[in-house]
Amino acid sequence: MVDTRKAAVREMDIGRPAAARMYDAFLGGCHNFGVERAMVERIGTALPGITGTYQENRAFLRRAVEYLLAHGVRQFLDLGSGIPTIGHVHEVARRRTRHFRVVYVDNEPLTVAHSKPLLAAEINAAITLADMRDPQSVLESAEVRALLNLDEPVGLLMSSVLHFIPDSDDPDDLVAEYRAGLAPGSHLLISHVTGSHDPASARTLTEHYAETSDPLFSRDTDRIESFFGDFTPVPPGATYLSDWRPDPGTRTPAPYRLMFGGLARK
Repeated sequence: MVDTRKAAVREMDIGRPAAARMYDAFLGGCHNFGVERAMVERIGTALPGITGTYQENRAFLRRAVEYLLAHGVRQFLDLGSGIPTIGHVHEVARRRTRHFRVVYVDNEPLTVAHSKPLLAAEINAAITLADMRDPQSVLESAEVRALLNLDEPVGLLMSSVLHFIPDSDDPDDLVAEYRAGLAPGSHLLISHVTGSHDPASARTLTEHYAETSDPLFSRDTDRIESFFGDFTPVPPGATYLSDWRPDPGTRTPAPYRLMFGGLARK
């Protein structure tokens, strides 16, 4: 079969907002530019309280990584990671154990350039410039080869990234390819924008991202759940993120029901 996915080298562009730096801005980080902050402000005006949705996604990632650590997973491959700040995977892992390894992957050159100094003192984490639509380039990167043993269980993290892969790049086949390459005992994490509950808000978010370097493609919850294939869901299964194993005593309603996903085991 001919692979029709496009994974061209992405050029550095500071003239348009980039999703990775927008995410950093939504989380209160400092690794972003005026174009990202302006877009974040515009989205916040159109969708008051939307910052909580980004915080919700990061909180879900934390809870899932803590779950994986508690169940013996010690290595993580984070696809479309963005800038690894504000409670990212290696920070969560470091609070639990010294024995962990994390490889972040992003295809945006400036994101990777910003990230390398942040990780310079972290011997158990690294970032590689690669496009997740080219699994071979990811899995054969120097950073993956140096830090991860793919014959052992891995936490494969697709947090807030698949909604940037258009249907023309066949995300179903792409995720299936990654699933097939995982060792037994590995887990797949997915979080994804959906309009199944609130189509108007999802449409507003999509319209704003259409003006950025990273157009966003909302999908319904059934489609998102199908990305897990035959993996066994970790209870409560695929759901809206605020409902996925919330911290005791801290559960609050999500500002918008836009983020859906979960964790599943091979």
